[in-house]
Amino acid sequence: MDMRRFDSAAAAACMMLAACTAGAAAPSGQAQSAVGRQCFNARSINGFDAIDDRIVLVNAGNSNNYELQIVGVCPDAEWSNRVALRSTGGSSWVCESLEAELLFPSPNGIQRCPVVGVRKISPEEAAALKQRKR
Repeated sequence: MDMRRFDSAAAAACMMLAACTAGAAAPSGQAQSAVGRQCFNARSINGFDAIDDRIVLVNAGNSNNYELQIVGVCPDAEWSNRVALRSTGGSSWVCESLEAELLFPSPNGIQRCPVVGVRKISPEEAAALKQRKR
């Protein structure tokens, strides 16, 4: 695999993420308090762990963990050491399914994986999912 191509794909994904999230406002107070909403800002992601080809954990902010469920199968998720999260909901906030997609570099370019489930989980649940992975 040509490493320059890999780095270019990852850089392109990060640039797309930055362009899509720049200047977005926080959701309204009403949206934040809506029952069942578990929102996070895509710009606050500071780590991820692909559990399998359908579930990716992301760390947002200081200690918030979110389980993202991917539609179908995203085979490069488990092997990638880079990821970008692109909000598709019109702001940088991700609150519900289909408001984001994960972008993974692959030998054939950027692999886009639509998110169909967003769930905030406890540190204990995150640890259990990571243990299941091993």
